[in-house]
Amino acid sequence: MHNLGFALEGAWKVLLAGLLLGAGLPMLFALGVRSLAYGAGRAAEVDDSGVTGATTRPAGTVVGYALFGVVVLGVLLGIAFIVAGGFGKTLSFTHVFPAIVDK
Repeated sequence: MHNLGFALEGAWKVLLAGLLLGAGLPMLFALGVRSLAYGAGRAAEVDDSGVTGATTRPAGTVVGYALFGVVVLGVLLGIAFIVAGGFGKTLSFTHVFPAIVDK
């Protein structure tokens, strides 16, 4: 009975890591694209007085670039983890910022 508990405990950790890293970064990228489209504004609209110009939303553009920054940081962190493992070292977060240290 205890083995089932151990297996389920490990399974939810793997599921959480898979969701964060496997689906989380592409989801953030998609939200960034959506935010940039929102920030670009609507196409020109036709109203009773004639054609009006597109309205831009700077907040959408800022959010989009911030989400792209998070995705780039995640990718760089993953590359640093792989490179550190290749050199026989590990990635440590003891002082908030990641650092490559000896195993």
